[in-house]
Amino acid sequence: MHVLVIGATGGVGLLVIEYLLRESHTVVIYARTPSKLPENLSSNPSVTVIKGELTDREALKTALTGVHGVISALGPAVKKGPLHPSGTPLAKAYELILEVMRELAVRRLIILGTASMKDPNDKFSLEFWTLVNGVALFAHNAYKDVVAIGETVRSDPDAIWTIVRVPILTDKMDDHFIAGYVGDKHTKPWLPRRAFAAFVTEELSKNQWIRKQPLISSP
Repeated sequence: MHVLVIGATGGVGLLVIEYLLRESHTVVIYARTPSKLPENLSSNPSVTVIKGELTDREALKTALTGVHGVISALGPAVKKGPLHPSGTPLAKAYELILEVMRELAVRRLIILGTASMKDPNDKFSLEFWTLVNGVALFAHNAYKDVVAIGETVRSDPDAIWTIVRVPILTDKMDDHFIAGYVGDKHTKPWLPRRAFAAFVTEELSKNQWIRKQPLISSP
């Protein structure tokens, strides 16, 4: 498949690209600062790099033209959480992305989410309650943006979406995962970044979580 990756220059995004290329997909990278990409990716013949901002409709249209699906690793930077700008800028970026997707008849969208995006299948978990409320208290603008992203994506009438909710991300060299929901007695409060990459690459092909919000974690 020909796949657009957004949020590609962060740690999660780079791993997503690695896993997609491993499965012989071709990749379009949309990046504000392409110079952040490792040379082995930017020069890979299976990779096309498009420079642009999340507010740039024409650049997004160029990036989305001809792709079969979109994987987004966009999210508030953890280190900048308390300083995240007001006005839900990432949710507004998703509004534009979805609008351009609709214009070009691109429907498949898989995005990074968190447990702050509530799901009817979730049950109470003290660990996740503490995590979510800690973010809501100490990084309120980031929390509001994440919640708004979920509302924006879920309300789109045309997108075939999957919101892949993650707990605390780690750098552990392990890509095993389980998928479920908050408080199901199986999912845990941590996940290696590369396990997210493994999950979304698999979901792109298998489509097992269409219009669902699984929480994925380490087994």
